[in-house]
Amino acid sequence: MQASPPTLSVKQVLICGAMIVTLSMGIRHGFGLWLQPITQAQDWSRQTFSFALAVQNLSWGIFGVFAGMVADRFGAFRVLVAGTAFYALGLLGMAYSPTPLLFTLSAGVLIGAAQAGTTYAVVYGVIGRQIPAERRSWAMGVAAAAGSFGQFLMAPIEGLLIGHLGWQSALAVVAMLALVIVPLAFGLREPQRGALAGHRDQSVLQAVGEAFRYPSFGLLMAGYFVCGFQLAFIGIHMPTYLRDQRLSADVAGYALALIGLFNVFGTYTVGLLGQKLAKRKILAAIYFARAVSIALFLLAPISPLSVYVFSAAMGFLWLSTVPATNAIIAGIFGVAHLSMLSGFVFLSHQVGSFIGVWLGGYLYDTTGSYGIVWYIAIALGVFAALINLPVKESAIARGGRPVAVPG
Repeated sequence: MQASPPTLSVKQVLICGAMIVTLSMGIRHGFGLWLQPITQAQDWSRQTFSFALAVQNLSWGIFGVFAGMVADRFGAFRVLVAGTAFYALGLLGMAYSPTPLLFTLSAGVLIGAAQAGTTYAVVYGVIGRQIPAERRSWAMGVAAAAGSFGQFLMAPIEGLLIGHLGWQSALAVVAMLALVIVPLAFGLREPQRGALAGHRDQSVLQAVGEAFRYPSFGLLMAGYFVCGFQLAFIGIHMPTYLRDQRLSADVAGYALALIGLFNVFGTYTVGLLGQKLAKRKILAAIYFARAVSIALFLLAPISPLSVYVFSAAMGFLWLSTVPATNAIIAGIFGVAHLSMLSGFVFLSHQVGSFIGVWLGGYLYDTTGSYGIVWYIAIALGVFAALINLPVKESAIARGGRPVAVPG
């Protein structure tokens, strides 16, 4: 009888994975706080900053596919270490780039590649391989909640660093914080056989072809596109939108912190519900609730209270799509190529992020308002709710019959 592959403990995977996501997602969540000080100091337009952050989101998506392939084949450790190095270099480049081109290469390409190697797809691959299927949705919810806590924790810290040190020195300090991911990555260093747990006789090309021929995979990608558009636009442009409405910078910082805080509860709740309810229905409810929340925010008189209520509502829904979407992918296709397939779905998310960030800056510079983009975000939310309903969550049929894959 063949011995089962050695595994990491659930506690170790969750603690190290959660802390990595806390740092990687927390740092990026505060980038919107740098828009105004950087553009004013460098005499750049908002579109210049927005384009760099849009490239970051696209770079994250593109590199995410390849980071997932490497993590599935060799384990997550090497990918995490490389991603951390890119993160620190990108943040330093973001601080000291004298031209828009260099700023785009550092804040855009380098940090995007860093996020591909230090966030959900890579960490979820370890969770998929090391945690039993019956606990997987819950574990993914825990990791997503950790990313949300990072947003709650890091946004006000970054705001304080900017206020006390100036934007350049603040970025240098954040670059040093990113390096903490390296020692945490040792906790996700899978045993050699453990990294290959869940292996099946299917090549990368076969796995990709199978996924892209499966209609539900395309529907998940389309829904994730909408998720990326909404989150990137709000995360990057809402702080400046609030300043345009004559609200203080503190309101913007607290708003981002509230999004992170309430998303802790939202993502964990969705992780638990995913153990009992149809995940496609959970996703549809999240997207529809986002559309309603944005509409009510625009209709209400702008005030610190309305901002905080909106931030709490959006926070509960912010990353709640992540555990449900990735759990569906694992349930349909298994875990052997989970990081890579999650990377493809996330690429769609990041294309949406690119458009949301860039379009926000472009339409503001050309019309003087963010109004059109807010309305697009509402319409896309309704669209995403509808297309997630027909998603099939059961294991894909291979060779004419369903295959009992984990998840």
